[in-house]
Amino acid sequence: MGKRSGWMPRKGAGTGPEEKEGETAPVAVGKAAPVPAGGLADPNYGLMRLLKKGANLMADEKLEEAAEAFEQALRIDPRNVETLLKLGYARFHMDDHPEALRVYDKVLDIDVANAEAWNLKGLVHYEQKNYAKALDSAEKAIESDPTFGMAWYNRACFLSLLNQIPESIEALKRSIEIDVRNASKAVKDRDFANVRVEEGFRRIVEVVVLESVRQGYHTVGAIVWTTLLNRADAEDALTKLTERGMLVRNEKREGFHRIPVYDLAPEIAGRVGREKRGFLGLTRKRIPAAGAGGEAPGSVKSLRRLGDAVQSAKAAIEDERPDIGRIMGEFDRFVDPSKCGQQMIEQFFEEHREIRLWKVRLTDRGANYLEENRQKMLALFDNIEVAVTKQMRGLAG
Repeated sequence: MGKRSGWMPRKGAGTGPEEKEGETAPVAVGKAAPVPAGGLADPNYGLMRLLKKGANLMADEKLEEAAEAFEQALRIDPRNVETLLKLGYARFHMDDHPEALRVYDKVLDIDVANAEAWNLKGLVHYEQKNYAKALDSAEKAIESDPTFGMAWYNRACFLSLLNQIPESIEALKRSIEIDVRNASKAVKDRDFANVRVEEGFRRIVEVVVLESVRQGYHTVGAIVWTTLLNRADAEDALTKLTERGMLVRNEKREGFHRIPVYDLAPEIAGRVGREKRGFLGLTRKRIPAAGAGGEAPGSVKSLRRLGDAVQSAKAAIEDERPDIGRIMGEFDRFVDPSKCGQQMIEQFFEEHREIRLWKVRLTDRGANYLEENRQKMLALFDNIEVAVTKQMRGLAG
């Protein structure tokens, strides 16, 4: 299988297993469920115990017994969506596809906009090699939750299998905008065989190779081993990145041979930092280099411009009647390289990525997303403001 299901409710209720590797969701084993205020007679207590029992059985790959536990839980609450999703997933792994579809349809009868159920239904159709129906389900999952990155990823896979190449590339790019980890997943996913020759996909391969070098893997062999890329694809990406000045190629002697070694170009390393593998392969982050003369990067003028942008963005977010268009415009100042974008990449790389993600989600969900994340946004801009103020004082001193 090639898709991640995201099978459980994603907001704080657990994560789904990756289908490709046949894993099941991690669960805590051996801990008793807390007794609700109503005591053992409370039906919620029995429901929680059965859900926990079923999850543990699934982790042990005892799927028949897990399904029975979830069936018992449904006798307590026949419309419990979490229980239905878990039962459907157990049936799916038992290759009982008709029953899995029946359970997911029941979820959709309760909540027609349940993105998890639509996504899981798409995976059943995928296993049945009915890619048109799988695509339809993925698109309904996206309609229900436009920020569901794995649904976008699955849509890209199904489009590739249906040989709709440009649409597949666009959907994959969108999934990567939402979750950058989908890039490394895509390069080893056989469902993208139809799009590997496309320039858009090759750019995604280059992103994965560049990230591998940044993490401290400098030879072709190490990059192929860590990314699972085809060796020819890895070498092609390394050549193109070197030609564009993003990587530097050197050589080192190994026995009687000399092998190519790649590292980030100094300018790129200064922007994004690099990680160096230490003992046992763990990584330790190198901080991007300071500006000339050992000073903090950025002039007083550029820092003041960034500070003004922060103040303006905070005012837009705090407005009692927020204008999403205005907020998007303010965020553009932190992303656009002709404004503060370059400075953000150099000094606030993670914050730059976060703001880009906010733009995507504000486009999809508007005021609802702003309301849910207002305090998080303000906290991020407060942190930038504090850092800018410290830098300005350092330059003034």
